[in-house]
Amino acid sequence: MKHPHNHPTSAYVAHTDGHCTSSALTRGPWHPDHQHAGPPVALVCRAFEAEAHKHGLTHLARLTANLLRPVPISDLEVKVATIYVGRNAGHFSAQLMAAGKEVGVFSALAQRESEFLLPEGLPGHPLPTIATPPKEATPAYFPFAGRHTGYSDLVETREARGHIFDGPCAIWFRLHHPLVEGEAPSPYQRVAVAADSGNGISAVLDYQRYSFVNSDLTINLLRRPLGEWMCLDARTWLGSNGCGLAESAIYDEHGLIGRASQSLAVRQLQH
Repeated sequence: MKHPHNHPTSAYVAHTDGHCTSSALTRGPWHPDHQHAGPPVALVCRAFEAEAHKHGLTHLARLTANLLRPVPISDLEVKVATIYVGRNAGHFSAQLMAAGKEVGVFSALAQRESEFLLPEGLPGHPLPTIATPPKEATPAYFPFAGRHTGYSDLVETREARGHIFDGPCAIWFRLHHPLVEGEAPSPYQRVAVAADSGNGISAVLDYQRYSFVNSDLTINLLRRPLGEWMCLDARTWLGSNGCGLAESAIYDEHGLIGRASQSLAVRQLQH
């Protein structure tokens, strides 16, 4: 079995038996053996898209990830099931498996697309855009970049507003490498890779002194994403009970496409 750990050129290598091999490009900031949640959520997104397309459902309107355990940098398996498909929408579920253990459970809503002409003068329309496009945005860097090969090497980031890891900000994301070897990532997969970073880029606590890990992620999209660049306009809210919420408005270069939210467990690190 091929293992692209030494010189990875993609986040995953897919195999004919439905399994895939994870590369070091999936590594997250919290533990050297654990993945950032963005890549595995995008891997499951890929499986949902394939299953939905069998039913003529081409828009992934919602994806919810319940992250049960840290995802190891190892062989993974995605198991997808169709719950119900109706005239306009279908509901799907998935399991993410590693070494025989369930590390995540997921659900998705896929919709059938049809042409619809929006009436003029709708409140809130046309939809908002990000004022600074990616070509004019300043390069941004994760504070953990360069320590080892990982998520910060998988994606390119640019600051449209604010600063990364310094409170509310708007950050453009683009994949530097394919999600799966030999495949062009879909725009939905590009969104999923980025969306789990909302709590990181908008962090209000020092990540070297505190952890603020999310155990879930929900992405809602009002239309099909377009292009390579996806922007998270993110902010973090913390309670006094060790819990918090990160929320992101999601944009492509044409305007608002949806929102993402994450529930956070906030803890002070023991050194």
